[in-house]
Amino acid sequence: MAETNKINERPAHQEEVAPKTLPGIPILLLNIMLMIVAAVMVVLGIRAIEGGEGSALHTALIVVGFFYLLIKGPLIFIGLKVLQPNEALVLTLFGKYYGTLKGEGFFFVNPFVVAINPAASITSLTSAALLPGTDKTKSSINLPNKKISLKAITLNNEKQKINDKLGNPIIIGIVVIWRVVNTAKAVFNVDNYKEFLSIQCDSALRNTVRNYPYDTTSDDREISLRGSSQEVADKLREEIQEKVETAGLKIMEARITHLSYAPEIASVMLQRQQASAIIDARQMIVEGAVSMVEMALDKLSDQNIVQLDEERKAAMVSNLLVVLCGNRDVQPVVNSGSLY
Repeated sequence: MAETNKINERPAHQEEVAPKTLPGIPILLLNIMLMIVAAVMVVLGIRAIEGGEGSALHTALIVVGFFYLLIKGPLIFIGLKVLQPNEALVLTLFGKYYGTLKGEGFFFVNPFVVAINPAASITSLTSAALLPGTDKTKSSINLPNKKISLKAITLNNEKQKINDKLGNPIIIGIVVIWRVVNTAKAVFNVDNYKEFLSIQCDSALRNTVRNYPYDTTSDDREISLRGSSQEVADKLREEIQEKVETAGLKIMEARITHLSYAPEIASVMLQRQQASAIIDARQMIVEGAVSMVEMALDKLSDQNIVQLDEERKAAMVSNLLVVLCGNRDVQPVVNSGSLY
């Protein structure tokens, strides 16, 4: 029981280790020369035996030559690794973590090490495969390359239907720019770091969207998905980063690429937005009309153009508000009688 607890308490791989390497080009040239020498040894040994002059030395030459040509030479070729810029190889030796080979160039490592990349064979869904009724298995692409890319990669998950803070269903899509910063964590701490990232992005997106409404009124300063896209994107990036820390990934940026109401409530929400816009416009018109009426009365009173009693002022105010707030053009009526 104590041994079981010790095994369970073993920490996962947290830090990268640089493996022992040698320059690849000298090893390659030396191996080719030795294979040529081995081939000459085999030929000379066989000729000596066929000529009747064979001895134990010739037999040893043949054995050593064949050993190098068939076993050691090919093993040395297996140990040669080529890396492009921003690529890495996670190497294991008989099941144990041997190190992470980084840096562009030509290297020679232990030929018995094995490169590990759990995300080397993944299923990549094209945009056509995401449509309803399509066969997603036809769009699978196998990537046998065991190298881990250290470049910035874009993850564009499919759109999701999520309820916002007010319970309104919305359709939202995000794009995440990420890169691998710790290959040991990416390979050994999770099963497939690309699938792990995709699932964590979906989870973080749902948690974030549920905390904010789709939109707010003009007077409300609350953060909303539509009006505060930068704040929401920062919150989303922080939450995704916290979730994928164990996989050795760094989230460089997270952005909302699509945001809309779900089709079942889109028409209703459009009417609501139109009504809100009409109310705001009417409020602005009324405020402007009241200020214009007040200005007109003040001008008439200051310049003594005409003296109006309270009843006539009320009638003038009513007529001006009708003229200024009406939706249609006003038909003027000319009064040719007296003032009263």
